[in-house]
Amino acid sequence: SQRLHSDNSVSVDPAQIVDDFRKAFDGRIPHLVARAPGRINLIGEHTDYHDGFVLPAAINREVLVAASPRHDRALRVLATAYNERVTIALDALHPTGRNRWHDYIAGTAWALTNAGYELVGADVVIRSDVPIGAGLSSSAALEMAVARALCAISEVSWDALPMAKLARKAENAFVGVGCGIMDQVASGAGVAGHALLLDCRSLAVDPIAIPAGLSIIVMDTGIRRSLGTTEYDMRRKACNGALDAARRRHPDVRTLRDVDPALLEAIRSELDVTAYRRVAHVVAENARPAQLAAAFAVGNYERAGDLVNASHTSLRDLYEVSSPELNFVTNLARRTSKCYGARMTGAGFGGSAIALVASEAAGAFAAEVSATYRAEGSAEGQFFTCHPADGAALLTV
Repeated sequence: SQRLHSDNSVSVDPAQIVDDFRKAFDGRIPHLVARAPGRINLIGEHTDYHDGFVLPAAINREVLVAASPRHDRALRVLATAYNERVTIALDALHPTGRNRWHDYIAGTAWALTNAGYELVGADVVIRSDVPIGAGLSSSAALEMAVARALCAISEVSWDALPMAKLARKAENAFVGVGCGIMDQVASGAGVAGHALLLDCRSLAVDPIAIPAGLSIIVMDTGIRRSLGTTEYDMRRKACNGALDAARRRHPDVRTLRDVDPALLEAIRSELDVTAYRRVAHVVAENARPAQLAAAFAVGNYERAGDLVNASHTSLRDLYEVSSPELNFVTNLARRTSKCYGARMTGAGFGGSAIALVASEAAGAFAAEVSATYRAEGSAEGQFFTCHPADGAALLTV
């Protein structure tokens, strides 16, 4: 367990959730408090659902779940962000595809139950300071915090990677969102001070130290994704067509992770222009996580910045998932002193970008870029230095 404490670098006070629980449930103290962080992705975007490589980091914005066991088969849940209560019957869990906040909780319980774990009922309060819809994986943080709490309440042993797979199943099959595995692994298995070089096929995780001289600034544009599943379906369809062409030449190709630049050029004549651009992004982007990890290892910040910039350009021009606001704020960042590079992070079409900045200039950078963005772009959103954090854990109440 980790000690219940207040961290000045985040806006949520963990002690507050104990008071929330007491007010919600007849003055009782919760049996436990679990936490799970949001995440940024440093590089490797739209590669995880192609079984590729990514380099995310858990961050010091988190979902807290306070819980106590019940003697019936119900979850009574209060979400402080919405001031809403729901009751979830553990014996009547059915996929909804409706994408409501409590579907992520019900879906996590459903996935655990279907995996053979015997859950008990619980009173639950949820509090979070992970911005919703900002591309920082508030949904994965919610799933992993709920999973951590339910496992502890039900005396189920905790292993972050298998639980991450179940949380992804909850989001894919219960909620109906076709995410990859990256977000749940980052939230569950994060290591303080490190990013995770993750192989999304094998789930091998290699912690990569973030250099002390480098700070990561989150630049939330304030624009929430208006993206429907249709846009993602179109990109996947284009990629799947290219995958079929690759398999005709090499039957052992399983996903685009197995397509290298030479094979892509060999099948180029069989692809339309859009499909080629989509796959060209995936193939090039899949190499960048290892390249960025190598740049961090030798302290080559200029190389790191070049990789981050190239990733954004590829996402903007080839995969076409950026937005005017993301392009604007990354350009602002790059023109600012001591910024090595900037890119969108997350699925795109809104949300956040990140910048790699010399640590001694992080505060001045955030103030300058934030002021310019608010004056010329959107007045919404927030800019903050994020600190790579540990993954899901229990706190001592």
